[in-house]
Amino acid sequence: MAVAEVMAELAALEDPKVLEVNRRHGDAHGVNLGQLRVLAKRLGTQQDLARELWATGGASARLLAILVCRPRAFDRDELDAMVREARTPKVHDWLVSYVVRKSPYGEELRVAWLADPDPGVESAGWALTTDRVAKRPEGLDLGALLDEIEAEMSGAPDRLQWAMNHCLAQIGIEHEKYRARAIDVGERLRVLEDYPTPPNCTSPFAPVWITEMVARRKSG
Repeated sequence: MAVAEVMAELAALEDPKVLEVNRRHGDAHGVNLGQLRVLAKRLGTQQDLARELWATGGASARLLAILVCRPRAFDRDELDAMVREARTPKVHDWLVSYVVRKSPYGEELRVAWLADPDPGVESAGWALTTDRVAKRPEGLDLGALLDEIEAEMSGAPDRLQWAMNHCLAQIGIEHEKYRARAIDVGERLRVLEDYPTPPNCTSPFAPVWITEMVARRKSG
């Protein structure tokens, strides 16, 4: 399907109410994500189309591009450029989760992005690090990660702070040796302590998050 036809379908799916809600969270797409996934399933994997959709710059088009692309088909420089262009939270999160994590360049980019001066790019590095903390911690210096989080998280911009906090919580949840220190860092920094949390959801405040997830695993 030509990119113009797909863009027309996306335009037809745009819902002003969805857009209004998403804008409150810093996002810029107005398409229901369930409907977007249905469209992506119908289109199937189309790498050329994915690149064209991404190039439009539209948030909905970029989310669809992520769903129809072949993650391993992007080279390192493409992924680096894409994460720098992904300025809204949902596009940024999906790009890292669905594409970069599956790329053969993921680890190389993780290391490079952690040292990047752009907070949005650095947050992608922390998201990839959190994934490694949970799934492949071998070779990571968890103590050094906690040192950096302790020194930098409280003054970090929102998106970067959120990513560092997630890493802090993941270290405490997954690694008993570092659990007490992770909780102590969270209690002293108080980051996201007052974050509004809906009923039946876990607070992102790291000490609460760690304690609740560990308790669930023990009871399960």
